[in-house]
Amino acid sequence: MDENLKRDIIIDNYQNPMNKELIDDSTYLKVNQASESCIDNLDFMMKVEDNKIKDIRFDGEACAISTSASSIMIRSLIGKDIDYAKRLLTNYKNMIEEKEYDKELLGELMVYDTISKQPNRIKCALVPLEAINKMLEELDNEI
Repeated sequence: MDENLKRDIIIDNYQNPMNKELIDDSTYLKVNQASESCIDNLDFMMKVEDNKIKDIRFDGEACAISTSASSIMIRSLIGKDIDYAKRLLTNYKNMIEEKEYDKELLGELMVYDTISKQPNRIKCALVPLEAINKMLEELDNEI
């Protein structure tokens, strides 16, 4: 993916993030995720019905990487089933950690394919992944 296109996607998702607003609904799973290396401190909430992710929302203070990664990941997961979500999250983490991954599965999340070249930004890119994984684990524990 062209570096200018990557930058445009990141900036657009930082300035106009999808679902950056929490709602008052007790049927959502909720988690807070913070980064040790940055200002990132985000609250996430996710609604799952019939094994599908119906909604994910987030809010809080975060850098451009965490905010944009959250927005893109949310767009990639809403409407998808849990198995797909787990595959996507595994592939995303593998990409960040420079392991083998499925480029086709990641779509716009590919904008972070070189984030490992900036080690101080890796934790920022992982904030939404860690939050969503925690909520999926909580869901698994409820079953």
